[in-house]
Amino acid sequence: MTAATPAAAGRLNDIVAMPAHALSDAIRQRRVSCREVMTAYLDHIDAVNPALNALVARRERAELLGEADARDAQLAAGQWLGWLHGMPQAPKDLTSVRGMVTSMGSLVYKDQVSQQDSILVERMRASGAIFIGRSNVPEFGLGSHTYNPVYGTTVNPYDLSKSAGGSSGGAAAALAARMLPVADGSDFGGSLRNPAGFCNVYGMRPSAGRVPSGPSSDVFLKQLSYEGPMGRSPRDVARMLSVIAGHDPRAPLSLDDDPAVFAQALDADLRGKRIGWLGDWDGYLPMEPGILALCAQALARLQATGCQVDDYRVPFAGERLWRMWLAHRHLMVGGQYHDLVRDPETRKLVKPALIWEVEGLDGMTARQVYQATEERSAWYQTVLRMFEEVDYLAVPSAQVFPFDAALDWPKEIAGRRMDTYHRWMEVVTPWTLAGCPVISVPVGFGDAGLPMGMQLIGPPRGDLAVLRLAHAHEQVHDWVESRPPQGLWR
Repeated sequence: MTAATPAAAGRLNDIVAMPAHALSDAIRQRRVSCREVMTAYLDHIDAVNPALNALVARRERAELLGEADARDAQLAAGQWLGWLHGMPQAPKDLTSVRGMVTSMGSLVYKDQVSQQDSILVERMRASGAIFIGRSNVPEFGLGSHTYNPVYGTTVNPYDLSKSAGGSSGGAAAALAARMLPVADGSDFGGSLRNPAGFCNVYGMRPSAGRVPSGPSSDVFLKQLSYEGPMGRSPRDVARMLSVIAGHDPRAPLSLDDDPAVFAQALDADLRGKRIGWLGDWDGYLPMEPGILALCAQALARLQATGCQVDDYRVPFAGERLWRMWLAHRHLMVGGQYHDLVRDPETRKLVKPALIWEVEGLDGMTARQVYQATEERSAWYQTVLRMFEEVDYLAVPSAQVFPFDAALDWPKEIAGRRMDTYHRWMEVVTPWTLAGCPVISVPVGFGDAGLPMGMQLIGPPRGDLAVLRLAHAHEQVHDWVESRPPQGLWR
């Protein structure tokens, strides 16, 4: 690993080392004060973040300590706001936080101060979180590699020369480096899953509608881009989900299930549960050597819990899925940012990937858009039939290990050329299109010492079942605690 800065060396503070659920309990029981927690985290961030650039737009220490004191006063008066009470958070720099800059990594919006909270941030705030800054993102969240012209590049805690993934790369790197106890993210093209795999943490893309998006004017189109939780354990991911999930009338497609179910214990009897292993889709998906082997080892360990793992062939052509993915991506990204690209003054400020998406939409007819929705419906019905044969599906979280952070994106995998800026992440797109709950779990490290993850996929609305499988996987081998980033504080 590339050496961390000398200031980062030393013993990890006990407060910072706590799992999020343990920290929440300690705060509620007043075994640690919110001021102590904030001080410990800010000191650790000061030491570690300069090497990683994961957290940006940070607020002033004195102001944050004042908010921590206010949280302590609330506890002293018998008022506990919720699971995040007094815990430092850094919402992803794509979601609005009242009174803070939401730049989206773009020069167009680098000074944009949000006037209201997103629904997700509202819920985090109501649960007692203290917002210390933002987690870094790619420009407009496009591409699974976190770099932008406003804040620069976020690098990987396991090798400072490598990518942390994206678009929730800042959140994943901050979690791995113990700069946040738990985090939020969002996912359209794997943005909760790829960075989790690259940084040896957990990232969950919930079922369609589980976490309401908004408030915004595109509440229907946003249904392929979901917000969700990230953490260092399935238990922490589940508790975070219990905070941010649940119906909101401003998000008309949001689910009305009680999110308190995610605060319960995750232990479950998995004997006889069937896991279908998709591998590289019969050679359709190019994979960097070593990835499939790590996933196979993880699945073999899962069999010790009583699960049955079998190879599974998807009865749907991969290229057919890719075509419908491109159509939906052009529609939703191109539609959202069309005006920026068509304005000569802002066009010169945005990345080529955004221009490509807008021009892709301009080249589509209404009939082609409709046909893409028909194809997605056909895929969804196929997925339902697949889950009549298995209880879960499993596939790698990425097709490459963390790559050189100086690249914009991998142009080739295993000798096969990648023809778009996101083709190298094709492995995540089927589950985006199906609206299934998916969690990326750590599965170990390749020969170069770089992390990898595996997607565990459940049927639509099977979020709790997916979390239980992830918990069982962690009980067999806890990669997060057994393999922290070396050199950042040791």
